[in-house]
Amino acid sequence: MVKKITILGSTGSIGTQALQVLEKLEGKFEVVALSAGHNIPLLSEQIEKFHPKRVCVGSQECACILTTKYKDLEVVYGDEGLIDLCSDKSNDIILVAVSGKIGLKPTLTAIKNHIDIALANKETLVMAGDIVMREAAMNGVNILPVDSEHSAIHQCLNNKAGLRRLIITASGGPFLHKHVAEMKKATQEQALAHPRWNMGKKITIDSATLMNKGLEVIEAHHLFNVDYENIKTVIHPQSVVHSAVEYKDGSVIAQLGLPSMHIPIQYAICYPERIEGIKTDSFDFAKIGTMTFEEPDFNKFPLLKLAIECGKKSGSYTVCLNAADEEAVYAFLDGKISLGEISDIVSDMVQHHKSVANPDIDEIFEIDKMVREETKRLIENKYSKRSKA
Repeated sequence: MVKKITILGSTGSIGTQALQVLEKLEGKFEVVALSAGHNIPLLSEQIEKFHPKRVCVGSQECACILTTKYKDLEVVYGDEGLIDLCSDKSNDIILVAVSGKIGLKPTLTAIKNHIDIALANKETLVMAGDIVMREAAMNGVNILPVDSEHSAIHQCLNNKAGLRRLIITASGGPFLHKHVAEMKKATQEQALAHPRWNMGKKITIDSATLMNKGLEVIEAHHLFNVDYENIKTVIHPQSVVHSAVEYKDGSVIAQLGLPSMHIPIQYAICYPERIEGIKTDSFDFAKIGTMTFEEPDFNKFPLLKLAIECGKKSGSYTVCLNAADEEAVYAFLDGKISLGEISDIVSDMVQHHKSVANPDIDEIFEIDKMVREETKRLIENKYSKRSKA
């Protein structure tokens, strides 16, 4: 039976790799729709190869370009266009691989239309995890994680009743063995040089500060309904063990594999089947050799600790955390602040945040907007001027 799929964010890192997976699964999937921002040349290549019936782009101008080029293609644009794609009940599964808060409303729309979700958008659960997981349960929808760590846990978690804790691994990023002072003054080039994974700029910077791992802890809490006290983070530089589950009897089940996003993407969209698909190198324990593990240094990576604290506090703290971090990372990438100042800015915003206990979706977006505006002002008035001085 052919499975119908829509990919949101088809020109990004996860989206392009997902299409590589689908290409190897010829005859098993039909691409119903694709969405992209403004990368029209790449999207055009994808249209000609996968023949979607509909596409969504970032602006009306981009939509006009595609409408002129492809007469029989239905083109929509903007946030409303994404929601429109996710309202199509012919989909069996939607891969949400867009970056940022724009993934939240389309995801909820798909869930309410009883469409399974392959989730590669962190903000969806970090901002509104309680709401999303509640809606998924009410509508009988599977939320299938695409992140390698959550995919690993999903594959290992076969007996929730006997669970002791989840163990989430982290490579440690490019500054694991650097002095904290050297890390704080690192250049963009140094911060973007991840030793194991090839990702977008924002998530790569988050990986360098270990904020990304903190966000993953928040996601894991919602995905698997596990208390924060029962989620442990461990540094594993080789990125071979993608995560593990420890049971009450002392048994630990881990998912291992060579670093490749093709595997968790394929697992999510094909679930519950396992299909050969893209061939990866066979796992060879002898060639892997040594695997090492160590505790994270919270003094060096304060954002990891802060993220976990925000998750425990719940309410709108995670909304504040996410928004402040995103704006701070963008400021670093724009050359306005140093890498070390990202944690200072996010901590400042969280410290002064007046949390809302159980925000609804409208309140979440209002809080997100307010925090972003305040973070930009803080950066401009305090940190940018300091950097220029």
